[in-house]
Amino acid sequence: MAFIEEVPLTRAGYDEKVAELEELITVKRGEIAERLKEAISYGDISENSEYDSAKNEQAELEERIGKLENIIKNAKIIDEKAVKHDVVSLGVKVKVKNAKTRKELEYTIVGSAEADPFGGKISNESLVGSALLGKKVKEKVTVQVPDGAVKYEILSIG
Repeated sequence: MAFIEEVPLTRAGYDEKVAELEELITVKRGEIAERLKEAISYGDISENSEYDSAKNEQAELEERIGKLENIIKNAKIIDEKAVKHDVVSLGVKVKVKNAKTRKELEYTIVGSAEADPFGGKISNESLVGSALLGKKVKEKVTVQVPDGAVKYEILSIG
């Protein structure tokens, strides 16, 4: 039997994945089916770009649905109320200061399935996320990123 990896998700992240799956199944599938039906009505599908486009979109949609079903099936909801805020861990917000630029950044540490770096959610598996895990307020962390080393000071955990 293959090892099934748990997918850590916050409650909000889990709810987002469920809502996205529901939207894809109930709305997007129907839209693509209509596009396929319309493209087929044009006749010869061997050189029908509308048909090819709709088939490609259908394949991408089904792949995304499969991924979401797998994420949801293997989800391990992070109990944010039980998370201790004395160290950086999954489900917490952490405020850091870049030692060089003095810029303050705030991240929420999440599982890779709900990571959104531009939205302030970084994966526990990312270079920065994994370096911050287990650290406490006032600790300094050096993260090796492709551009070199970046030093952060942890300002708050909450």
